[in-house]
Amino acid sequence: MRVAIIHDYLNQYGGAERVLEALHDLFPEAPVYTSIYDPAAMPDVYRTWDIRPSWMQRLPAWRRLFRAYVLLYPLAFESFDLSAYDLLISSSSAFAKGVIPQPDAIHVCYCHTPMRFAWRTPDYLAREGFGAARRAALTLPLTLLRLWDVVSTQRVDAFIANSHAVARRIRRYYGREAVVIPPPVDLPPFCDTPPGAYFLAGGRLIPYKRLDLAVQAFTRLGLPLKIFGDGRDRPRLQAMAGPNITFLGRVSEAERRALFSGCRAFVFPGEEDFGIAPLEAMAAGRPVIAYAAGGALETMIEGITGRFFREHTVEALMDAVAAMLTERHDPHAIRRHAERFGKEAFLARMRSFVAEAYNR
Repeated sequence: MRVAIIHDYLNQYGGAERVLEALHDLFPEAPVYTSIYDPAAMPDVYRTWDIRPSWMQRLPAWRRLFRAYVLLYPLAFESFDLSAYDLLISSSSAFAKGVIPQPDAIHVCYCHTPMRFAWRTPDYLAREGFGAARRAALTLPLTLLRLWDVVSTQRVDAFIANSHAVARRIRRYYGREAVVIPPPVDLPPFCDTPPGAYFLAGGRLIPYKRLDLAVQAFTRLGLPLKIFGDGRDRPRLQAMAGPNITFLGRVSEAERRALFSGCRAFVFPGEEDFGIAPLEAMAAGRPVIAYAAGGALETMIEGITGRFFREHTVEALMDAVAAMLTERHDPHAIRRHAERFGKEAFLARMRSFVAEAYNR
């Protein structure tokens, strides 16, 4: 079987890229086709892969203007010549699923979500802080993207969703059914050490992650909060942060694991399609404070692995943090729950699903 992997873009590192790494482990010889690739933004191991970016890599100032080129991504993915491959596996939250397979090839899409900015536009625009003029200018481009998005689903033979929430969106927007296979979670050796005094949050610092809620809540509470990761929302977050908030920037995998092991709890204030970071905290035996929506509802057990807050407000998050201070959680029970989402389970399910789709 000749296999190719397709991924939206490789210019930022997050949960989708962790899924990509597991897919690459499944097919280590497969080339990875993507729109743009910034080696400096990705882990060093990516430099050992066969990564093939599109012609968008030659566009002026693409590192800075990659969002401005939004209407070019469909053209970029449709331009790939994939005639040499029997099996295509796309890792997509936007454009990668839009490649054009050979008539007799099989295309399996691991869908992180239907493109958020096209289908959940009001919420996306509000989080980005776009004014009325810019919103009006985006009306036609987003309509065109929605049309292309639906048409391109006909090029997919089988969909995999990362959560039941995403499977429902795939059914609503695309009229297609999807099998749910949760993303892989790294399970480093468990060290039963006492937690530290600080709370932890982080990932890609972009508006829809709603880390502004965490920054404001902890600034008002005066409790120590460490935030790892980087992104375009960092200056705004730092401007509203009190002296008890520490921004760590990008951290290594070893540093990340140490942060999870040492925190009192992990704070997850956004509505995510799945959310791998909370499970990484659980793998370290640490509880999670999460907004009660999206993938968190499928990965957390309230009272066992942490606590939800049910209103998307600073005050509701503050109440959840205050309640967490008086609660006790069993780190061994939290770790056992996280083990259900381990990488080996993901690889086994993916291997079985892909083989069945290919043989069928």
